[in-house]
Amino acid sequence: MTTTLYSRWAQKLQQQSQRPAYLLIADLIAEGINSGELQPRDRLPPLRDLALVLALNYTTVTRGYAEARRRGLIDSRPGTGSFVRGKVPGIPLNGGSSYEMTMNAPIEPEGIVLEEAMRSGALNLFNNSDMLSLMRYQDFGGTAEDKNVAIHWLQRSLKVRDIEEVLVCPGIHSVLVGLLTLLGRKGGTICLSDLVYPGIKAIASQLNISLHALPCDENGPLPRAFEDRCRLGGVSAFYINPTLQNPSTLTIPLHRRESLAEIARRYSVPIIEDDAYAALPQKTLPTFTELVPEISWYVTGMSKCFGPGLRIAYVKGPGKRATQLLAGALRALTVMSSPFTNALARQWITDGTAERMLLAIRQEARIRQQLASHYLAGIPFRADAEGFHLWLPLPKALNWNPSDAAVKLREQGVSAVSSAAFCTDNNPPDALRLCLGGTASREQCEESLKTVAEMLEHPHHFASMIR
Repeated sequence: MTTTLYSRWAQKLQQQSQRPAYLLIADLIAEGINSGELQPRDRLPPLRDLALVLALNYTTVTRGYAEARRRGLIDSRPGTGSFVRGKVPGIPLNGGSSYEMTMNAPIEPEGIVLEEAMRSGALNLFNNSDMLSLMRYQDFGGTAEDKNVAIHWLQRSLKVRDIEEVLVCPGIHSVLVGLLTLLGRKGGTICLSDLVYPGIKAIASQLNISLHALPCDENGPLPRAFEDRCRLGGVSAFYINPTLQNPSTLTIPLHRRESLAEIARRYSVPIIEDDAYAALPQKTLPTFTELVPEISWYVTGMSKCFGPGLRIAYVKGPGKRATQLLAGALRALTVMSSPFTNALARQWITDGTAERMLLAIRQEARIRQQLASHYLAGIPFRADAEGFHLWLPLPKALNWNPSDAAVKLREQGVSAVSSAAFCTDNNPPDALRLCLGGTASREQCEESLKTVAEMLEHPHHFASMIR
């Protein structure tokens, strides 16, 4: 770190006197990591040196470093100092490569029936298609046939009356990039929950768009906090993941949806409704887009109810003109979605394969959630019977760092992610998200749950590894 960075820290501490200084120190370390000014393995200044520069007492800076360790931002070693943490290790794949387990992958149903249905549908498609037409450039947003199939899929969540308000896009993540580019170009901040899908954090950081975390209760973001921020002005959008939220598994109840939607309508704040998990629950609630269609962008796709390899998203915009503007932004960013992918999704939705896959994922999810209830009996956690992840608060008495706990669990094959990956207010709770899906079989999922249960039942076996 440089003296210039120290000076900026001192200025920010003076400007934000309402927040405890020790929390601000951890916030500033997080900012430095997100901006790239702090790199993995960078050595932080000694406590007394930093206290002198920031005009704080030694105890406050010590508490700041301790808070940064709790959030998984730094490591401290007696005699050597404190260092910025590097990337966490991933789970090795069968092919020998690895990736970080930050994606919440759907369950892959076992058996050959569905696989044969997928293969048969694909063969039928390619045997009866003009292959050259699938190799050509196309207008962004899909053909009329693609859009009609999209409307059919969207009907499970909302009614679509105008095909001109629908786009077929290359994945939900790319749509979010386009929407934040479109809505954030005039400045302002994005309001969102204090725990969110990590991708939205990465997109905002890349586009230099500020995020404002709204405190939440058991029903979602607090309306009063949202209105207070809207009253100040400068809110460019409200991002919400209303169904089986990643990571908390919360489905926002209707009364809270209505309150938040009314505030957004009153202050003309566009709503980005990321409903990636919408197809999983059999019972659905009115969407934000149904409540305030004139300001809402509805986004869903196939990655969580079919497979992440089917990179396709369906978007319903707040009117023809706004939808055309998003199409322009996405055309500049992605050119178009793959005609091959669009055609495969169209085939599998039309012939019923997508619905059968969804049913199989939902049924297996129920079984795995029952296993979780069995092995984690007596341990408070949050889950939905038709979802494939759960939210596990760590007992405060254990005083475990969730980032360290997640690393040790991943080393044993458990798909665990620390709360720090999802946190937007720089104050992550002591909790983990566990994915029960992906390529893991039911037996492997069961073994993972046994490992987690053993960790919590016999914490002394793990204490030396995660402190």
